Parts: sequence; C-alpha cells; structure tokens
Amino acid sequence: MFVLIWSTLFFSVRGSNADKGASAWGRQHCRDRGICATLSERELTAEAGLCVVIPCSFTTAANFTPKHIIWYKCERPKNCSGAPTIFHSNNKNVQSGFEGRVSRLEPDVSQKNCSIIINDLKESDSGFYQLRVTGEWNGKRNGSSFNQRVTVSVNGLKQKPTVMVPTLTEGQQATLTCTAPGLCSGSVPQITWTWRGAGGTESYITGNSTDFKTENLTDVTRRYVSTLTFNPSAEHHNTNFTCKIHFTGETTTEKTSGLKVNYVKEVKITGVTTVRDGEALNLTCNVHSFPPSLIIWSKLGSNEKLHTDTGSANLVITNVTAGDAGQYVCTAKYMKKRPKDKVNVTVICEYTAAVFGQNIFLAETQAYILKYSKIY
Repeated sequence: MFVLIWSTLFFSVRGSNADKGASAWGRQHCRDRGICATLSERELTAEAGLCVVIPCSFTTAANFTPKHIIWYKCERPKNCSGAPTIFHSNNKNVQSGFEGRVSRLEPDVSQKNCSIIINDLKESDSGFYQLRVTGEWNGKRNGSSFNQRVTVSVNGLKQKPTVMVPTLTEGQQATLTCTAPGLCSGSVPQITWTWRGAGGTESYITGNSTDFKTENLTDVTRRYVSTLTFNPSAEHHNTNFTCKIHFTGETTTEKTSGLKVNYVKEVKITGVTTVRDGEALNLTCNVHSFPPSLIIWSKLGSNEKLHTDTGSANLVITNVTAGDAGQYVCTAKYMKKRPKDKVNVTVICEYTAAVFGQNIFLAETQAYILKYSKIY
C-alpha cells in the first residue's frame, strides 16, 4: 500500500540530489544491532498549505523487535542534539506545533514502513528531519538514530485549484466544479466562489447553491471538492468567476476562469419601411447570440436569399421600384433554432395622368400619389 500512496502524493513534492554524495541515498544505512533504514530522498520541496511525504523503510536483525518510530526536526544538518520530536508512534513529547499534523503512512510498525506525511505545511517547517527506531533487543529496550537526514524545503503556495466548467446554455441548470490542490489529509480547506460581472464589481452568483464534499482516496489522502450549481443566462456570458481556497493560517490560492454561455435573443429589424420610388431601402437585422447566428434576408414569395451575414446583416436596395414592395423576412440560424422577424415594405410611386372630367385613382398593392390635369 505504501508504494501506491507515495506515488499518489509525490506530485506535490520534488526530490533532488544536491551533490555527488547523494548517490548513497536510496540505499540502506545500517546502525548497531542490524537496524538498517532506507531513505530514498535526500531533499524534498513542498508548498505551504499542502503536505509532504518523507518516504522511508527499515529492516532489523531477527532478535530485534521494533516498537516505535520517532522523527526529529533539526535546525542544523549535522547536529540534532536536543532537537524537538515532531512524531512519536506512542504520541510522546511531540512538539505542540506538529501535534495532529504528522502521521505514518503505515500504522503497523511490524510492516517496517517508517514513512510519514506532514500536513498543513508552513514555511517554518523547512529543516532537517532525522529518524529513530526503538524496540527490544533480546528483550531489552534499545534503539538507533540515523545520521542521514532528509532536508525539507517549504515554499509559498503556487499550485492553483482545478476548475471544471461544462457547456453552459441559457436556461439550463449547470454545475461548476473546483478541486483544491494537493491530496492531503490535514485540515479541511474553505472554498469560496465569487463572480465578477460586466461592471467589474465582485459579487456572488445569485440563485445558486453550493456543495462541499471530501473524497477519501486512502487512509492518508483526500480530495476536497466544491460545486456551484446555477442557471446560466446571457448576463453571465463573457464574465469571470473565481474559486478561492483558504488553507490553515493565511495560505490561500485561487483561480479565475471565464464563462461562455450559449444563448440567443429575439431577432430585431430596424430601418424605414416606407420609401419613395427611386430612393434606397436600408434595413438592418440584428440578433444577439453566442455563438453568433447566421442571418438570412429573404422576401416572401421568393426562394432567393437576398443577403447573408453573421450577427448583423444589412439589406440595401438602391433605386427601389414598385416591384420591391412586399414582406421581407430576416431568419437567424442558431443551432436547431430558427427565430425570425418580418416587416412590410411600402413603395410610394408618383404618376401624372391626363383625364377628362372626373379624377381617376389607381389602386394597386403599392401606394401611389396621382398628379393629374383635367382636359375640358
């Protein structure tokens, strides 16, 4: 089980060999009475708020029975005299700042796994860590400390939360997911969500519900996940939301992501719909949508596409005639939807007629102005 746990956690720490002497690391280091320990990493780098695993195993002679595992934190690499105890398998004399933060990956000491995990890391946890194994040698209490020490360097938190955003469609409920970095078993982090609207003001998404869950992966590894469920609208399109993680102390990390919402609004036609013979007809069709809609202009009774464009399309007819009068339709092709708008265009035509006696009025589908003169 140790191999699985270590490989799972090791992404958050980096081991490095500092010099030529580091080649001895990963091999057994033996003390009196046949007690040998294997410390596979000389240097480990981790980040505040997360955790670090110090991988370790040991072997003993047949007549030595291990009882307890002890770890010390030394201030200097070559002198561990009087160093505080940061872990004791019997919970003895553990320094207050490490109580509850350090645990073994394998509780059964007979498995000879001395690996520990330190949670809720602080930059002050940087230092040199030394192992001691105690037990009974031929029935008498005995133990050995190992001169090889593991250097742990804790830096500021750089890892970001992992955010998942599904496809968002206006009117369809959606759930955003935010996962805290690290797979640590320390204090439960606080996860908050904020939204920055088009005006740049930070607020909370209204009408939402949040949920928090802890996924226990192993005895010492956990994943912390927060979800936010809301109803997307066009108002959320091209805005940002932030997931912020608050770890123990003042350690925080956050990630800001943009929202893209699929939506389509009503089709709108604007422009003057009554024009005189010989003038220009200029109509504009708009539809606000994401992704942009394909706009098609057509005339009722004709299969001809007069004009197509994306998002907004102008229909321009210069030097109109009576034949240009009629109903014009603007259709938006948006996914499986076909919203449309239509307008009736009137062309005013002007004629002069010579008549005898009474006035004559022409009645057709277009509007006419009749100028006439009487002949007596």
